[in-house]
Amino acid sequence: MAKAAKTIKIEQIGSAIRRHHSQRSTLIGLKLNKIGRVAELPDTPAVRGMIEKVHHLVRIVDGK
Repeated sequence: MAKAAKTIKIEQIGSAIRRHHSQRSTLIGLKLNKIGRVAELPDTPAVRGMIEKVHHLVRIVDGK
């Protein structure tokens, strides 16, 4: 059996309105596009980089 991959839960807390199109695309890539939506994603360097790009619009809910 494979080891259980670490996951990270993030919630969108800011609006994508009046943001650069690359930040909007990043939110969509993180499966977020509405305030209050929560997504559980694998904890990889790529996902961490995406979160860092929009850190002012999201918060980490649970970092298992």
